[in-house]
Amino acid sequence: PGYRVVQPELARTLRAMATSGAAAFYRGSIAKKMVDAVQAAGGLWELADLEGYRVVERTPIKFRYRGAIVTTAPLPSSGGAVLAQCLHILEARELASLGEAERVHLTVEAMRRGYHDRARYMGDPAFVAVPVDRLLSKDYALVRGASISAERATPSSELDALSPHATETTQTTHFSVIDAEGNRVAATLSVNGPFGAGFVAGDTGVLLNNHINDFVLADNAPNVYRLTGGVANRIEPGKRPLSSMSPSFVEDERGVLVLGTPGGSRIISMVLQAIVGYVDRPALDLEQIAGAPRFHHQYLPDRIEIELDGFSDEWIAAQKSRGHVVEIGRRKWGNMQLVYFDKATGRVSVVNDPRARAGVLF
Repeated sequence: PGYRVVQPELARTLRAMATSGAAAFYRGSIAKKMVDAVQAAGGLWELADLEGYRVVERTPIKFRYRGAIVTTAPLPSSGGAVLAQCLHILEARELASLGEAERVHLTVEAMRRGYHDRARYMGDPAFVAVPVDRLLSKDYALVRGASISAERATPSSELDALSPHATETTQTTHFSVIDAEGNRVAATLSVNGPFGAGFVAGDTGVLLNNHINDFVLADNAPNVYRLTGGVANRIEPGKRPLSSMSPSFVEDERGVLVLGTPGGSRIISMVLQAIVGYVDRPALDLEQIAGAPRFHHQYLPDRIEIELDGFSDEWIAAQKSRGHVVEIGRRKWGNMQLVYFDKATGRVSVVNDPRARAGVLF
């Protein structure tokens, strides 16, 4: 507290961009300084990489969950497709009638299958044919969910044999906004890992990200978040890597919820639990949704990871009795930001993750 960070080099770069726009960053002296610095450090950048880069605007994924309309991120973020599959699996079950242990078990098994398809199929749609329509269909989710046992965890090693093919034959930040006219924004931005690549390009002040690590560098080789994948997400020139970022809108007759969070591979599971909390448990308020203890399963490694000090011994025992491996994390995770517009009252509520207020680092 009280320490001042002064970045005159970055200030010069930002001033040039304010004066000359994107061209100041992707061409000219700033671009050359960055490329020279990366090459001097053994990297493979070329000026053409920056000159040829374009932002691509893609249609968001939109689906219904128990009548609520969920709008979320499309590929190459895997968040939307995994969220849709998990929620469609859960929609086929009456969560409200289940006890907590059964509800958690079912949610974990839905996560296991959603992350399994992430590893099998998902990549940059400009490079690979991802069967998105099939992955988003409720019929496919019903088939996937049919292999879930209420009494037993499905070992991830068995999923390939149980699963149909879907073919047709701390580091990240998030903000949520609703303005006075009802415009809404859910934006997640990431440098992927603490301080990204840990590399500032020359005297530009620009910190480089580490999204190369979001690619699959070798089949089934885990990345920094221990996520695995295959050919669809192999690294290629010009290709955009998979992400887990899941900025989302949830709208029903009650109102509009804008949400998202940082958290690496756990982003999807955190947003999933928040959506289920809002839709299936309307008695919960936003503070309870943001503050609830979090659990996570991502297919591989085959275990439920839980937040430190978030769950009782009885909770852990109930999941172990079904065959789940439970690993207690070293800390809490996430920094969920919620903004809610109440249609009945016209009021807007804002909730920040209590983990951030408590000084937890992500």
